[in-house]
Amino acid sequence: MRSEKEMMHLILGTAKKDERIRAVYMNGSRTNTTVTTDIFQDYDIVYVVTDTTPFIQDKTWINRFGELLIHQEPDKNDFCPENLGAPQTYGYLMLFKDGNRIDLHVETKEHMKENYLKDKLTVPLLDKDDCLPDIPPPTDEDYHVKEPTEAEYLASCNEFWWCQQNVAKALWRDELPYAKYMMECVIRKQLDKMTEWWIGIDTDFSVSTGKTGNYFKRLLPVSYWEQYKATYTDGEHENVWHSLFVMGELFRTLARVVGGHFSYTYPEHEDRNMTAYLKQVESLPGNAERIFDDECS
Repeated sequence: MRSEKEMMHLILGTAKKDERIRAVYMNGSRTNTTVTTDIFQDYDIVYVVTDTTPFIQDKTWINRFGELLIHQEPDKNDFCPENLGAPQTYGYLMLFKDGNRIDLHVETKEHMKENYLKDKLTVPLLDKDDCLPDIPPPTDEDYHVKEPTEAEYLASCNEFWWCQQNVAKALWRDELPYAKYMMECVIRKQLDKMTEWWIGIDTDFSVSTGKTGNYFKRLLPVSYWEQYKATYTDGEHENVWHSLFVMGELFRTLARVVGGHFSYTYPEHEDRNMTAYLKQVESLPGNAERIFDDECS
């Protein structure tokens, strides 16, 4: 596997030799001093070019970076090639057979001027025309957990508990894909929000939790992390039910702390009512004709 020194020499050497490339900068995890370096870190590189068209029409130029295992062109996947025209920016995501990965974008100077200062993890590497604006040292402060408003907090609580009933009915109907979708794509999103807010309080809102909770393990107490892990499950209905209840327990614990910290009122009635509903549906036989007995409805 080529070293960081070798990769940076290749990336910058290519830019220096190509007159179409006028500047180079990097962002992402390699510019973030709070991130632990490892062998899977990408090289997030941007080439500022005179015109993106030649770099799109002749794709053989990316072969200079190494033997490709696979690559992706997100802009081509998202739009019909014939509608691309001459875009202001275009990306090549490249994974090489030695394990290195480069996420390389070419962009026009006009695009750079509009976007360069938006990412505070940006570091200039080469500037042939002195066209890159001055930028402060890189910081990940834009990615730090943000304090929730009361409306955001209450909306998260409501969405978390409301959507539990979708999992319950899906499990009773033996519709596992829908149950898992609601758990992983909808309910977990709210659990993760509350987890981030709890971490924000614990760290004075001075850290990032990663793209999708990447750093939860190191930022949560061991007991909370063990609970969080238990919210993942297999496809057995009994285990899905168990994980759903664990989700509720963890969310309840975190949300009470977050609400208390900001003097927001945790909706205990939504929690209590939905938890009772879940337990009722879990116990229903498959041929049930009503969810509650008449006197309980």
